[in-house]
Amino acid sequence: MPLLLAVALAASPTVAQMKWDRRVLVVSAPTAEDPALAEQRRILAGWKTRAAARDLTIVEVVGYTVRGASDSAAALRRKYHLPATFTAILIGKDGGEKLRSGKPFPADALEATIDAMPMRKAGQR
Repeated sequence: MPLLLAVALAASPTVAQMKWDRRVLVVSAPTAEDPALAEQRRILAGWKTRAAARDLTIVEVVGYTVRGASDSAAALRRKYHLPATFTAILIGKDGGEKLRSGKPFPADALEATIDAMPMRKAGQR
């Protein structure tokens, strides 16, 4: 493994290490060609600024590849009971699962759920 890649992987926190600091949207799909994954990516691409303001990190589990965290795909699939189909899970800063869906989350559903969280309300004061 090239040194630069090894350093980049080591610098990425695990989902557990993000607890109390970040909200996490885990997006899981069997392949990169999954149409629901493409739709969720399209939705999130138009929502980047609002996601950043809400301390949201996107973690993709696609096949055996993970982007956005240093966890292995197998570990995330076990921890969150991810099926072999598209699944999206919103995890709060407390580490608890807040939303789960077999379809892409609309931006307004993510925004409303995050904005209703007690830690989000406390941060807006």
